[in-house]
Amino acid sequence: MQESTSHTSTHVSGNEIAGHEYLAFTLGSEEYGIDILKVQEIRGYEAVTRIANAPAFIKGVINLRGIIIPVVDMRIKFNLGEPVYDQFTVVIILNIGGRIVGMVVDSVSDVTTLTPEQVKPAPEMGSAFSTDYLIGLGTIDERMLILVDIDRLMSSAEMGLIDAQAA
Repeated sequence: MQESTSHTSTHVSGNEIAGHEYLAFTLGSEEYGIDILKVQEIRGYEAVTRIANAPAFIKGVINLRGIIIPVVDMRIKFNLGEPVYDQFTVVIILNIGGRIVGMVVDSVSDVTTLTPEQVKPAPEMGSAFSTDYLIGLGTIDERMLILVDIDRLMSSAEMGLIDAQAA
């Protein structure tokens, strides 16, 4: 068990995030950010093919130019209420360690560059997902982005999508 008295994140180092670009997206009422370099493309949501016995957060698979890729619904994964699929719902296609994965989010807003001074360590709050998957909180004026370590999240054992060695 990790001690919660330490408020510094081992994932945040100055050179890792100096002028780093993040794709901002929304899930429910919160805004999140992931490393733009992990994003291959952004597509509108389309029907997926369900896979029997897959966890609820794995919506299914889609055929992306001949490649069958798993699609994860992040709202289901993070218990953010009943997902609604509308004209704003998008699938962010990620390339993590050479594996292609789709991630369903409510919408994407923009690409934001954050300096190390704008990124604060994530507090221990017992939130919807472990702070192991957070890089920190990015602040731009009144806006706050929850920065997700998408490599760690997608390669985690609970996701079962990518071998930890590949990410």
